[in-house]
Amino acid sequence: MSKNQKILIVEGRFYRDIADSLADGMVNEIQKAGFDYERIPVPGAFEVPTAILMAMKSTKLADVTQYAGYIASGCVIRGETDHYEYICRETSRAIMNISTDYGVAVGFGILTCENLEQAVERASPAKKNKGGDAAKACLRLIELQEYFKLIK
Repeated sequence: MSKNQKILIVEGRFYRDIADSLADGMVNEIQKAGFDYERIPVPGAFEVPTAILMAMKSTKLADVTQYAGYIASGCVIRGETDHYEYICRETSRAIMNISTDYGVAVGFGILTCENLEQAVERASPAKKNKGGDAAKACLRLIELQEYFKLIK
């Protein structure tokens, strides 16, 4: 496995403290695995899939695979309207489409929570560490990419 490649963390920054906490868990797992990383901020969760696709297309145009994998990061907290439903559904669908349509390693680290307290607990590396879980998922998919290249 080529460990000189980076993992791109695309992070929705609408809830800055949550984004930073998620990133702490992600970065820890990425570094333990020997990869480098880059963090790219976007306004919120809805913009994350578009930024991942932009990164993929920019490296494809340059005929370079700059990133070994991607991690979608952010948080959506339920409010008083159905906006939450649309953002959660369409963001997760777009990320899944990128993953399956292009066969790239994408870790899903976008929290969908009922309230801020849930988000804080899930983002904290000392508690639920969902950022670390998303990084582990991405790393496992990178391993599978390498495995399937070897058995061709």
